[in-house]
Amino acid sequence: MNSREKKRELKGDILEGKKISRREAISTAGKIAITAVITGVIAGVGGYLAGTSVAPPKTVTKTVTKTAAAATVTKTVTAPGTTVTITKPTTITTTVTTSVAPPAPKVELTVFSLWSGKEEENFLKALKAFTDETGIAVKHVPQTTEGLMIGLPTQFAAGASVADVVVAPWPAWIKELGKEGHIIEVTDLIDPSKYPPSYVELVTADGKIYAAPFKAWAKPGFWYKKSFFEKHGLTPPKTWSEFLDLLEKLKKIPGIEAPIASGDGVGWPLSDVTEAFIIGRGSPDLQRDLIEGKVTFTDSKVRAVFEDLVDLLKKGYFSVPDEWTAQIDKLWAEKYGIYFMGNWMTTMPQVKDVKDLGFFPFPETKGVVAGGDWVIIPKYTEHLEEAKKLLKFLAGPKGQEIMVRAGGFLATNVDVPAEAYTPADKAVVDFLKTVEVVPDLDDAIGGEFQRTFWDQLKLLWTSPEMLDDVLETLAEVHTKAVKKS
Repeated sequence: MNSREKKRELKGDILEGKKISRREAISTAGKIAITAVITGVIAGVGGYLAGTSVAPPKTVTKTVTKTAAAATVTKTVTAPGTTVTITKPTTITTTVTTSVAPPAPKVELTVFSLWSGKEEENFLKALKAFTDETGIAVKHVPQTTEGLMIGLPTQFAAGASVADVVVAPWPAWIKELGKEGHIIEVTDLIDPSKYPPSYVELVTADGKIYAAPFKAWAKPGFWYKKSFFEKHGLTPPKTWSEFLDLLEKLKKIPGIEAPIASGDGVGWPLSDVTEAFIIGRGSPDLQRDLIEGKVTFTDSKVRAVFEDLVDLLKKGYFSVPDEWTAQIDKLWAEKYGIYFMGNWMTTMPQVKDVKDLGFFPFPETKGVVAGGDWVIIPKYTEHLEEAKKLLKFLAGPKGQEIMVRAGGFLATNVDVPAEAYTPADKAVVDFLKTVEVVPDLDDAIGGEFQRTFWDQLKLLWTSPEMLDDVLETLAEVHTKAVKKS
């Protein structure tokens, strides 16, 4: 099976055929007979995942046969005593065959991202604006973390890709795909000066830019329900001591299952709060040193951070990990007091009233994790030029402003106006100006380390007494990962 056949099989293409029946019209008055025969396979381009038809033929053949009176023939027949002249019309039949190019098939791009719910709803607004502007249809297909990190490379290894454009949050993974030749270089498609330098540097390898910065996000701190805090006389803490006092007060409130919600279902919610401890109880430099491999997880400074985290786990301040969006429901139902999460909380449908949603930074922190989502184009797309147009639209101010105005989205393009932000998002933007912004640890390193980090944190949450084993496992995988990079 060749690569094109693999792609068609992967996209679920269905061969369709349609034949237009023969039509005949005969005019008795003019003695003109017209026979038109049009044959061909008519194919269209539909949704990749729903199954589409194959490409149309290059030409449609049309044959027209026309019969018309052309002249008369006179014949004289002589019989004994009689001469008869017979005049008889004759005809000329002409057949003309022409080839007509069929209309160009409609292009539909398929886009993969991790977004669903409100985030997807907002993203669809931007995609619609692109379609309105260019006439290029776009289908968004939400993916799981595993669907992107594992499913896409599997397709790429087969020389195929269901997606024409992919939005992903893992710069290390993106660079790896670029080095392996699975995604196209976008150096000439974007203007790097329009983005924060780090957002371009993170997806650059050997001088080649492999992705366009689309979305910025931040993980500013713990979110809470304002009315719940007011009802119980609670105030956001500013110091570590005040934070510990808050956790103890929350634990004693009737109906509270745990002071802090723990997200699960995917690996990143636990890694996000852990990195907040590394930055807040350690320092922004400690986070950077781990990313760069200057220290590892058995270092005394790192161990001290994890001991603070384990102390809270043992005291029951963290809940049992559960699916991360379901935990927002329970936060709103006042089963938990606070929840560490990114700025996308302002768009989550589980938050019934965004005006009742507040956040406070990790106490005494001097830094905050901020990251983003980048747009890549698989090398194997069959619609490369159209995919390039979508990438440039999403990387530009027009596409990003649509997302910013919808809420829960921080732009990477500097040309997006400040007045486009909602008040809640503007508060996050203002907070980011007061601290150091550092990369996301597991996203920056990626690969086996990221998967191991997620798994070991799940173990730590359920078995905090396993701290030594967890740190040793992380140190081993971390050391290999930073040496490889």
